[in-house]
Amino acid sequence: MRRSEEISSFFYSQYFGEGFRITLAVIVPVLISALLGEFTTGTLISLGALVVGIADTPGAPAHRRAGVLYCTVLCALTIAITGLLNHSLVAMTIFIAALSFICCMFAVFNSRASSIGTMCLLTMLVNVDGFYTFQEEIIYLGYFLIGALWYMLISFSITYVRPYRLAQQELSETILQVAEYIRLKANFYDIKHDLDDNYDKLIQKQIEVNSHQENVRDILFQSKRSIKDTTNKGRFLTLVFADIVDLFEQSMATHYDYVPIREKYGSSGLLDKIRHILNKATYELENIAYKLNADRVPHPRYDLNKEIDELRFALDTYDRQHQVNSIPLKKIIVNIRTIVAHIQQVYNYCQLKKIEIEKEEIAHTKRFVKTDIINWQRFRDNLSLNSTIFRHALRMSVTLSMTYVILNMISFSEFGIYWVLLTILVIMKPGFGLTKERNLHRLLGTLIGGAIGVGILWLIPDLTTRFILLIICFLIAYSLFRINYIIAVIFMTPYVLILLSFTGANTIDIARERIIDTFLGGAIAFFSSYILFPNWESLQIKKNMRELLLANYQYLAQAIHILSGQEIKITDYKLARKEVYIASANMGSTLQRLLTEPKWRQRITREVNRFVILNHIFSSYSTTLMTQLIEADTKDFNNEDVRLFYRALQNLEKAVQAVDQETSDQISWVKRIKTIEEPNTTNDDAIIITEQLQFLVKISADLLKVTLDLMEKSQDEPIKKIRNEGVI
Repeated sequence: MRRSEEISSFFYSQYFGEGFRITLAVIVPVLISALLGEFTTGTLISLGALVVGIADTPGAPAHRRAGVLYCTVLCALTIAITGLLNHSLVAMTIFIAALSFICCMFAVFNSRASSIGTMCLLTMLVNVDGFYTFQEEIIYLGYFLIGALWYMLISFSITYVRPYRLAQQELSETILQVAEYIRLKANFYDIKHDLDDNYDKLIQKQIEVNSHQENVRDILFQSKRSIKDTTNKGRFLTLVFADIVDLFEQSMATHYDYVPIREKYGSSGLLDKIRHILNKATYELENIAYKLNADRVPHPRYDLNKEIDELRFALDTYDRQHQVNSIPLKKIIVNIRTIVAHIQQVYNYCQLKKIEIEKEEIAHTKRFVKTDIINWQRFRDNLSLNSTIFRHALRMSVTLSMTYVILNMISFSEFGIYWVLLTILVIMKPGFGLTKERNLHRLLGTLIGGAIGVGILWLIPDLTTRFILLIICFLIAYSLFRINYIIAVIFMTPYVLILLSFTGANTIDIARERIIDTFLGGAIAFFSSYILFPNWESLQIKKNMRELLLANYQYLAQAIHILSGQEIKITDYKLARKEVYIASANMGSTLQRLLTEPKWRQRITREVNRFVILNHIFSSYSTTLMTQLIEADTKDFNNEDVRLFYRALQNLEKAVQAVDQETSDQISWVKRIKTIEEPNTTNDDAIIITEQLQFLVKISADLLKVTLDLMEKSQDEPIKKIRNEGVI
């Protein structure tokens, strides 16, 4: 049942929608032109649709419109200049070098600008060594523009008819990722699961959750329609997203020291009950996601509140029989009940026919969206070898231009030059690890896809059947392009071979040449990443460490302000929480890339991995305590708790200073704490809060220690002074 829902949901997803949109835009011109006997014309028109379609990445409607327009203009300009310079090897080499550098530097603005830059380079490579008269160049340019306009017509029409569809699809994907995150959290209550391995998976999943949440914010909250429109759909999606974000925070808050919990309660059966309820909560979330994606009304599958009540009764029975007070498990049950309450709230939104939402609440959502404007100062600031993007731009510029010159000097085939350069373009990434991974996927995909393509051409002579298979291969390839690159390449290769077979070319020879060219381009890209301005994560790690430590500090510092009687706006609190999630995701991504680098660059991998895990534990405990502090009054907190908060903050401050002493002086640190009225602290909540704070201080001290170890291994020098102060 679940597998069939997953398959069905894929056909409603944004990935299949994107693949279908691009396929429609590309295949229709080819089909119509072929029927009219102008197959070549159709391929030229489809190129314009394909280039603009790939650059049309998910985002706010206004950003997508601006993106495709910029892409069309810049690619048309690239075609014109390439056509003028093709007659001169020297001029073309200089142009390849300059355009490669400039287009790769577009990444300093945002991912959409980076995609546009890549499409400009692709357009240039398609036209390299193509010798046309001025009249032919104008006609070719006209066909490209027709294809681009045709894609825009399709894309804008779909957006106009279903303005919230993309937000709905991305929100559905976010809910599925959150469900998977909770499923991993449930594994902590399974004594058979390895804790460290589960932490690694949890951190990776947090990266994916954060990525999808940012996409939803960009699509939903950057849209003027979402902010100003009074349609029920916009309000519904906004409220569901808000509850899913809060639910994700609550799932992070269900974190405790699992080693003693496993040791104490492993044989009681209580942990299995907790795990089963959490797993059922994930099934409910998946049910919501699948139905939301299919635009249907979901209904609850389980009575989770009843099962929580049964769990609480079993816990009370255990406590009576063993004459203990299982405070940690009681707190876990409270957190699970809150998660279930958010799920029920989402179900309620789905049942309502009309939803009311405060305009002020919607207006505040704009503050959660990161606005990437075209800031040329940012471009200038990145013109340094310290910039990852600058090093990548230089590497791409030198590699493409030198490869072009050398292949021309040895009289390499025209199609071969194009394919080698294209392989370098799609494989070479800013980081060595990403380049190596993409290289492997490209080579394997080409080998498997080439074999499939040759098999199709050998076994299926019927042209109609081939054309149907061509459409299927293209649709699958571009539906999976953003989520599974190797499968996309496997289906893209037969598409290219079948397409070329319609031109009368010897496709067996082309398949063999393409495999050779792909291996050559992959080898050039790999070695260039290794020797030309290499970008090692071990040299870039300090920036992400500092941002993460500082985000944790600023998030936790709000506790001191609240306990001191200061008023904290809920929006400011959630913004600080969002910064912690983003910084944690960035740090986790850094670790994943570090693990793909050569062994001799991985001398700090163990410390980085420990830093990431400790940060995850610290963030989870911070979230737990901040949630208690935000949602309740301060009656369960005492002066000792305030001092423990302050000690944790001091450890974080020392860690930030260890990473970057120079800029740490510009940060506003918490230097004084106020005492609070001493309340009655004999209840269970007060006891567990103090225990959690003591553990938080311990984790912050461990974070400081591993930070100092990392800086020492990185051969940095602010460490001895901090160690001598006796902080650890």
